[in-house]
Amino acid sequence: MNQQVDPVTASVIQGALENIAVEIGYKLMRMSYSSIIRESEDFGAALVDDRGRGLAESAQSTPLQSGPIPGYVKYILKTLQARGDMVRPGDVIMHNDPYGGASHGPDVAFIVPVFHEGELVGFSGTTAHHLDIGALTPGSCGIVDAIDAYAEGLQFKAIKVYDRGQRNDAVWQILRDNIRASDLVVGDMEAQVAASRIGAERMEALIAQYGLPTFRAACQSLMDHAERLMRQAIERLPEGSWRAETFIDGYADSPDPAKRDLPIVATVTKQGDRLIVDLTGTAPQVKDRPINMPFTGTVDVAIWLTVRSVLLDTAVHGHIPVNEGLTRPIEIIAPKGCLANPEFPAPTIARFCPGNQVADTVMRALAQAVPDQVCAGIGNLKVIAFSGIEGNAHWVHMEIFEGSYGGRPGADGMDAVDTLYANTRNNPIEDIESHLPLRVERYELREDTAGAGRWRGGLGSVREFRLLSDGGASVEGEGHNFKPWGLFGGRDGTTARLTLRRADTGESIALPSKVPHMSTRKGDAFICEGPAGGGYGDPFRRPPKAVHDDLLDGLISRATAERDYGVVLNAMGEVDIERTGRLRQDQGGA
Repeated sequence: MNQQVDPVTASVIQGALENIAVEIGYKLMRMSYSSIIRESEDFGAALVDDRGRGLAESAQSTPLQSGPIPGYVKYILKTLQARGDMVRPGDVIMHNDPYGGASHGPDVAFIVPVFHEGELVGFSGTTAHHLDIGALTPGSCGIVDAIDAYAEGLQFKAIKVYDRGQRNDAVWQILRDNIRASDLVVGDMEAQVAASRIGAERMEALIAQYGLPTFRAACQSLMDHAERLMRQAIERLPEGSWRAETFIDGYADSPDPAKRDLPIVATVTKQGDRLIVDLTGTAPQVKDRPINMPFTGTVDVAIWLTVRSVLLDTAVHGHIPVNEGLTRPIEIIAPKGCLANPEFPAPTIARFCPGNQVADTVMRALAQAVPDQVCAGIGNLKVIAFSGIEGNAHWVHMEIFEGSYGGRPGADGMDAVDTLYANTRNNPIEDIESHLPLRVERYELREDTAGAGRWRGGLGSVREFRLLSDGGASVEGEGHNFKPWGLFGGRDGTTARLTLRRADTGESIALPSKVPHMSTRKGDAFICEGPAGGGYGDPFRRPPKAVHDDLLDGLISRATAERDYGVVLNAMGEVDIERTGRLRQDQGGA
């Protein structure tokens, strides 16, 4: 007989689970060695039940890290069962298999089981992006020339780094022997173990406080509640099916047309209180380049995040519990062998930007159903891995270079931020320059680039990095060939650019969005120019005062104000109301 739980007790347990997940995240940040975790917050933390169903995740981390943790756990359980092994008290399990629930290889999870009175009741887990994972070139991003999964670095499939409380020293030695900057990376891994153990202790104490039957009843109630919220939100949609198509650069400099200008297609269909997201039409997988996306761990998280954000916006609906219940009404279809559901051993390490484009494409499809609940096209991100050797020690830095949001009803797009499922932060200049041979010589908004609209798109940023010693760099990105899309009369945004300026010759070299590891010399500079989001709505309906304010702030030029918005200034630099009205009327504006 299933035990019932009152709503107040269930709500208290929900709050406790969420607080534990947040605590795990903050503990991990404070114990970590690398800025990618400590500053950029490229990590995840979550609590999962004994069947691998998500219960709560850390709100301050990226959805792309926390969201996959239930998938990690499910595949760990499946893998151990196939080996004839089992989960025991004191175990700590390491996992990063992109064909087994992981988002991609550098996102390594450390999972700690939770036992209560000898019974397995759940898991506490963390994931984090590690700065090196033993791949063919330094760094764990920009490995854009990997030909298969084996070229992407070390693979861990449910490896017990602690077995019944005993440290597996051989595994830890293998890590140190095969990873560059091993003190940094292994230090981060040990921080993950410690943070995950803290979460397990807190979860066990919560169960002891309320008793296992009440705890399990509360978890079931919370998942059922989240499912009802999602089904109700889907029911409010009009009946129908909506299709959208966008493109990624792929390998723009490749002579092979199967590797460049690749379509991402999403058809979203409402059936009662269910939603079907069908990615049929998406380009076939690229067998020997790593822009393929793991279906579990990347594609599913991108879709869940987008649907949840659009249909259950917390600004409208208040706090929404994030657990497996939210995903139950959503079916995802992706043909085997396409970019969004590759077959092993197709490489996947550079799946980040294509996955973000999946989210953007689903947003574009939903715009046809709920136009007042979406934004225009986003400017995708870029990651640059800088590296080198000083003395006998490797150094690695991963720069997450921001994108921007499109305009949305009632507000302009956000400037210079990570978008959609990313939710990471950029690295502070002070942190970069305090311990790396890099100098940031310029950091500013990229002006006069946003897609014009009733609500304009967000601006990208400009960062210029100068190397203070010889080293190398590789680049993983998107958005050099295709502009972020405008919506409902809004103009398209602006593509990204990347330039390498050589110190010895002064030559400026335009780089594509993906660059395999290349040698750099002291004094070389990378100039990164971020994309600008698309505009939302007719730009001639933008209030002249808002256009004037952007002009005074230096965000647009006088020529743009007149050409794109129909706003004319007089000799004093003020809005000429009469001429503006006439120009807008002549050009068909409101």
